[in-house]
Amino acid sequence: MIESLQPIYLSGQTGSGKTAIAVELATQLGNVEIVNADAYQIYQGMPILSAAPAKNEKRHVPHHLFEFLPPSEECDAARFARVAKAKIEEVRSRGNVPLVVGGSGLYLKAITHGLAPTPKGDPDLRAELDQFSLEELVEKYQQTDPEGAETTNLKNRRYVTRNLEISILAGQPASQLKQSWENDAPNITAFYLQRERADIYDRINRRTTLMFEAGVVDEVAKLKELSNTAEKAIGIREIRSLLAGEIDEETCIEAIRTITRRYAKRQETWFKREDAFVPIPVAPDDAVDSVVERILSALQS
Repeated sequence: MIESLQPIYLSGQTGSGKTAIAVELATQLGNVEIVNADAYQIYQGMPILSAAPAKNEKRHVPHHLFEFLPPSEECDAARFARVAKAKIEEVRSRGNVPLVVGGSGLYLKAITHGLAPTPKGDPDLRAELDQFSLEELVEKYQQTDPEGAETTNLKNRRYVTRNLEISILAGQPASQLKQSWENDAPNITAFYLQRERADIYDRINRRTTLMFEAGVVDEVAKLKELSNTAEKAIGIREIRSLLAGEIDEETCIEAIRTITRRYAKRQETWFKREDAFVPIPVAPDDAVDSVVERILSALQS
């Protein structure tokens, strides 16, 4: 049992083993309740696709914000942060510690940092910018925020327009605003499960196979109206192509594996920049309890 009721954050790439480690950590600490911070495990009707904790995993430790929204509802980072912060305070009010678990970097950061302080859109300015060609917008953007332009997809008009709009309204380059927000390391207790890339890729490949054996195709077939947020879940589009007869199962499985591996690589890049998250090295043959012991040792220090 721990006396401080400040939240503990446990993150890691998709397939890194967060669920099992979180349950064991919560069990050993005692006065802990798990709060979800995964963008897709919030939705009902897709537990296989999103790898949400199973009933037996949730049996001994209270779990919150899992499968609580119909997939027809939108849930961006701002809405999620409001709901999650309220749940965190509710857990603390009971004298328990919130263990916030997930790999969705933006959702976690919306809780720990708040959202980036970007100005709201200006309809008049947007209408003015819409009059320019993409080439003209890119030129203006490169002049206004050369550093940001180097890391932006300049073929995407929406990205270019929004970043230029932010720069104009804020009176400073959009990249500077973003960098200031990203570099603001809050005083939090946070851990990142760090696996070697080959290990993560192997786990992703095996988990994708298990998803299909568990009935993920039937699960997706039963999903009806999906919000823009929910339909971005990895596997939705590919499995719908399978159901439509456009691809075979082997092609579908490999496509999901590939997309998931790319997502894991982006997560790796994201969390390497997050100084507030202490890396916990995890080897392929590490038992769950040994990883938990490392986290407990880090907590004590």
